[in-house]
Amino acid sequence: MTRFLSKYHAGMAPYVPGEQPRDKKYVKLNTNENPYSPSPSVIAAISAAEVGRLNLYSDPDCTALNQAIAHTHGVNFEQVITGNGSDELLAFAYMAFCVGKKAIFPDISYGFYPVFARLFGVEYQEIPLKADFTVDPRDYYSAGGTIIIANPNAPTGIALTRAQIADIAAHNPNNLVVVDEAYVDFGGESALPLVGEYDNILVVRTFSKSRSLAGLRVGYAISTPEVIAELNMMKFSFNPYNVDRLAIVAGAASVLDKGYFEDRLELIKDTRKEFAKRLVEQGYEVLPTCANFVFAKHPLLCGKTLYLALKENGVLVRWFNKARISDYVRITIGTPEQMEQYFVAADAAERAAQ
Repeated sequence: MTRFLSKYHAGMAPYVPGEQPRDKKYVKLNTNENPYSPSPSVIAAISAAEVGRLNLYSDPDCTALNQAIAHTHGVNFEQVITGNGSDELLAFAYMAFCVGKKAIFPDISYGFYPVFARLFGVEYQEIPLKADFTVDPRDYYSAGGTIIIANPNAPTGIALTRAQIADIAAHNPNNLVVVDEAYVDFGGESALPLVGEYDNILVVRTFSKSRSLAGLRVGYAISTPEVIAELNMMKFSFNPYNVDRLAIVAGAASVLDKGYFEDRLELIKDTRKEFAKRLVEQGYEVLPTCANFVFAKHPLLCGKTLYLALKENGVLVRWFNKARISDYVRITIGTPEQMEQYFVAADAAERAAQ
């Protein structure tokens, strides 16, 4: 540490993203990226003419993108905000709704939640998942702070129903409920229809997973106009040009290409079903999932051993060195061919362990 670093941040442990190795080529099943390319309309939108306008600042209101999102979800323009990935919008939510209060989230969930709390000096409470790794809505009744729920949850893939989200919101009339729906398109029930019924729900989404745009860095949030105005206050106090020109036009094109989006979702869900079935047949314990990944425990190998052996054989998965889940690995759903390569690598790992 240099002598210049703030004493407050001296002991911080930053979020650790999934591996992006450059030493050799891997089958990447570790960061929940979509295995399919973006919609052709996205590629067309990033035209030479648009690139030629990169000398100009982007639209701070992200008008074209926000209008496309509002139209797709049947909400008003004033109910939408976009950001540099959903992580930025979550950060804005911490700034606006957690500083001076308390953040409340599950003990096994997205690893950025406690990191944001420490970054912004927010008191936080981690509520243990049940023995079956599900969230019990009753644990969040009258929570006394801003609630953050990943739904479907990560890394488990287990989802609450819309009715359960409504239950949490109804029992917290004076607390905001942030629903992080990064994976909802793969089979979960979105809380978006609840936004018109409850004024304390903020839904946050990303283009990184279901829309094959992890490299573009676009996320969005929907809530009441009042909540979105407060998020915009954070945005315009931090970076008014937070979404670049190419991301605005490409993101809008992706949102409007409904057919391509739905086709790729079905491919991934079909592959997930077959992959999970085969894992179970081979003796794995597989948690029920509504995401583009499965969370599974090998019948013989511990999570770390399996992760390292798979990596040695050219396949990356995500392993979490954390109590209760260290025997599991999270496996992104890729193409059918990539999932077959997983089994080849896993077979090699089993033989090496014998």
